[in-house]
Amino acid sequence: MKILRFFLFFLILPLLLGAKMENVNSNFQKIKIFNVLTNKVEDVNKIYKTDADWKKILTPEQYRVTRLKGTEQPFLTQCPIPPKGESGIYQCVGCKTDLFRYENKFESQTGWPSFWQPVSELNIRIIPDNTLGMKRSEILCARCEAHLGHVFNDGPLPSGKRYCINVVALQLVRVISQEQLLHKEIAVFGAGCFWGAEAVFCRIKGVLNTTVGFMGGSLKNPTYKDVCTDKTGHVEVVRVEYDPQIVSYDDLLNVFWDNHDPTTFNRQGPDFGSQYRSVIFYYTLEQEKTARQSKARLENFKKPIVTQIVAAGEFYPAEEYHQHYFEKQGIKPTCRLK
Repeated sequence: MKILRFFLFFLILPLLLGAKMENVNSNFQKIKIFNVLTNKVEDVNKIYKTDADWKKILTPEQYRVTRLKGTEQPFLTQCPIPPKGESGIYQCVGCKTDLFRYENKFESQTGWPSFWQPVSELNIRIIPDNTLGMKRSEILCARCEAHLGHVFNDGPLPSGKRYCINVVALQLVRVISQEQLLHKEIAVFGAGCFWGAEAVFCRIKGVLNTTVGFMGGSLKNPTYKDVCTDKTGHVEVVRVEYDPQIVSYDDLLNVFWDNHDPTTFNRQGPDFGSQYRSVIFYYTLEQEKTARQSKARLENFKKPIVTQIVAAGEFYPAEEYHQHYFEKQGIKPTCRLK
């Protein structure tokens, strides 16, 4: 009997190992995705995450829609659009794969954003959906399998398609040229709650990208929870990447002054603590000079200005759910801005 068990064990072992290796290899499956920035088709890894991992980076509503195949209520969430005169790409909220161009968006009066074509058929996957007693075509992100919405044959020419998408499944990014990437500059501001500060700066023409995070403290890799203890020394900041040929650093400083109260120490409205202090972090001597000159020109404040102007340190991005927070929630900014 022992000999038989020994024989069966070695007979089955290769099958078990083979199944395990097949599962491992599937996690590194390569697919072709069109990248709008490079204008090329690229080989990328498919993205696989556990439910627990998805819940860490998605809001509850994003998780319900993209991972549980839910549908958001129509007309409830406003779809973000780029500033007037600029272009944008709607990416998958889960993996940042390019999905739809703003130029291909149209008003369908359905309560959900609609597009007449994707950036590439490679970037989405269409599968049959026979739920709810209907025959429909479901749209998935090709890279992370996020549920995006459905496609119908009642759209405008030239495609005749209507890609009906849930707002919370998308995130809008501006189209940045290679030349802009080469010449972009960075500014960092602490102006109270970074949700509200980012909502202001991301609307400025010439701003290429914004990221909220932390700077100025002693703890490495701080989390939002760490910073909220008011013991790490970090400031909630917005990191602004901008094209100096379109918007100057001095222009950004004017936005900074106009959208918070620089006379309150460690406080902005109801938010108080050192993480809410007013700070300009500079990267170059030219930025420092411009910031100090800008501060000296201010005359419309009755109280002394307490804004610090200090050299930039290491920037730590905040957790994903803080990025473009109000856009993800589909609500107008509620943080107090002057």
